[in-house]
Amino acid sequence: MPNSLNFAFLHGGGQAGWVWDETIAALKAQSPNQDLRAIAFDLPGCGRKRGQDISHLTVRQVAQHFAAELSASGLTDPVLVGHSNAGTIMPTVAELLPGRVRRYVYVSCIAPPPGQSTRTVMSARHEWTAAADPDSRWRTMFCNDMDEPQAAAFLAKLGHDRWPTLAALEETDWRYDHLTGVAATYVLCLRDQALPVAWQEAFAARFQVQRRTYIDAGHQVMNTRPQALAEVLRHEV
Repeated sequence: MPNSLNFAFLHGGGQAGWVWDETIAALKAQSPNQDLRAIAFDLPGCGRKRGQDISHLTVRQVAQHFAAELSASGLTDPVLVGHSNAGTIMPTVAELLPGRVRRYVYVSCIAPPPGQSTRTVMSARHEWTAAADPDSRWRTMFCNDMDEPQAAAFLAKLGHDRWPTLAALEETDWRYDHLTGVAATYVLCLRDQALPVAWQEAFAARFQVQRRTYIDAGHQVMNTRPQALAEVLRHEV
């Protein structure tokens, strides 16, 4: 394993860079003798960028925004770790930054089929109407392997971060052919109630990953099994 480790983290929908705190702490604890740099980025509308006008942003524009920030970050040959809805922009990042990322790690990431929106895909499993109770939906999707105090603390953080709606839910023009040969791993979460394992297997195939690894955790594996995820990420270097 190289002495210098660089990781870039990209959050999913409705969350922000804060979601990676436990995993980054676990990585640092597991790498006491290595030069480790880890940056958790915020997409427009999320975290430190809350309140930005995001109504017009497309998937490609969000990916361009992130690619520019990653290029300016000083991270050299990083492993890019994305979660959930990050899968919608990581293929475009691979197109924008060819050869600049050591490996792409998709953590229970969605890969909508061409011609279908994320909203359409997710509606096949979850209720997305305005009448649905967000707390109940989030608890089912994200908190099934959390105890009550952890679930309450996590749910209290939701509802403040907004992915661009156009990019997050409405886009249908997905391309994956250019990912052939791009170094990539998919982390499947075996207890995931947001994206079932069968879906994750299909998404991993669509991303054309070379390796798949499995963790017995729900969708928020970075919060409930950070040590296990950190071990996987170190291995992927």
